[in-house]
Amino acid sequence: MATLQFTDCSKPVILLRPSLSSLFSTTHRHCRTSQARPRFIPRASSVPQCSLTRRRFIADTTAISLSLPPLLGFEQVARSEDALSEWERVYLPIDPGVVLLDIAFVPDDPNHGFLLGTRQTILETKDGGNTWAPRSISSAEDEDFNYRFNSISFKGKEGWIVGKPAILLYTSDSGESWERIPLSAELPGDMVYIKATGEKSAEMVTDEGAIYVTSNRGYNWKAAVQETVSATLNRTVSSGISGASYYTGTFNTVNRSPDGRYVAVSSRGNFYLTWEPGQAFWQPHNRAVARRIQNMGWRADGGLWLLVRGGGLYLSKGTGITEDFEEVPVQSRGFGILDVGYRSSEEAWAAGGSGILLRTTNGGKTWIRDKAADNIAANLYSVKFIDDKKGFVLGNDGVLLRYLG
Repeated sequence: MATLQFTDCSKPVILLRPSLSSLFSTTHRHCRTSQARPRFIPRASSVPQCSLTRRRFIADTTAISLSLPPLLGFEQVARSEDALSEWERVYLPIDPGVVLLDIAFVPDDPNHGFLLGTRQTILETKDGGNTWAPRSISSAEDEDFNYRFNSISFKGKEGWIVGKPAILLYTSDSGESWERIPLSAELPGDMVYIKATGEKSAEMVTDEGAIYVTSNRGYNWKAAVQETVSATLNRTVSSGISGASYYTGTFNTVNRSPDGRYVAVSSRGNFYLTWEPGQAFWQPHNRAVARRIQNMGWRADGGLWLLVRGGGLYLSKGTGITEDFEEVPVQSRGFGILDVGYRSSEEAWAAGGSGILLRTTNGGKTWIRDKAADNIAANLYSVKFIDDKKGFVLGNDGVLLRYLG
């Protein structure tokens, strides 16, 4: 820690205790490149004792406070600081290497939310996402498994969590307690998405394209499609879909629109699929671009956005499901864009590799790079807006950004 020494001129001079160097030696872990170094303040013996002005003193003490990394053993409540443009990073009490996967808040209590990730990570907040604490769920603790919690959704006080290996959790009291719902061992694929749709009702999707719905707290599930995607494609060899013949892969990503339509990208990124309520099968589509698809999702106006490997961003012409897309110029610096989240009908944010953040204020026609996360050495995988005032960006190595507005 730094200490203050007053000289004969009554001007404060900052002295660094020798033990502080051990703390500074780990600072580079939180910087993007090894060139970033903490700013050390000269000892009193190396500068004139009366040369430090009040302005210099304030600037130097601020530099020391910003150079200190999060302390080890930080286990109970997370700390948020370091305002980054319209976003701030929220430090989480989790192990390095955790990938954050989903976030949701209780509609009846917008300050109460849950954050999911790999390595059996479940965090809880009761102050709107400013701070987070680990949440233990006894029914989800098994010595033989290290769960990857993929998706969470709330409707009123009811909530659902799904993960891999196959696990389904349900709450009826806003997450105060969670019950584990048994699942069939013959479930095709791993559960990757769940949506709370009403009282005791939910919709669940696996990475092999199975869609199930329940209306009795998950005790019984009914198939919404008649077969998995691989069965559909292999049965329809003459479908004309490039790369679909003898398809044995899984979904890379899947996204649901507010009105219940789905768009999913094949694991190889060589085509995409859509499904609407009432359809018996997934509908495959050729990709409209040369590069493989990274992710797809729904715009606020009901159209589609499409991301390709290497940083390209495309928007569908018009609304609804289509194969007609046009590219939009973006300053991705060559890094892949991984997700897009809409804050309103006009404003959206895109996030991707190496801390890339892009913003549009005209529905996606033009994008401007935001330097908020330039110094964060992490890939940003997901953009989630709970409403127009509350948004989060989720990444690897436990990186969480909170929207400031």
